[in-house]
Amino acid sequence: MQEEPIGFNPKILEELVTFKMPFGKYKDTIICDIPSFYLEWFIHRGKLPDGKLGMLLSTMYEIKTNGLDDLLKPLIAKNSKYNK
Repeated sequence: MQEEPIGFNPKILEELVTFKMPFGKYKDTIICDIPSFYLEWFIHRGKLPDGKLGMLLSTMYEIKTNGLDDLLKPLIAKNSKYNK
């Protein structure tokens, strides 16, 4: 039986392909669809939003900058937005 790393929550990955940006230039854009340069802007400003949104943006930034986008492909395939 394979154990998950401590602190890993697979629901976070699901939220990256379903949760929409609530404000700004990319309002109503699913987090995984936000361009890297916008995520970098947040990071370099040093002012990520508090709470869940900040955590999701930070996680998406790490995924994109480390070339791990393929982690989300199975979840994107399940998301109805992409199946239309």
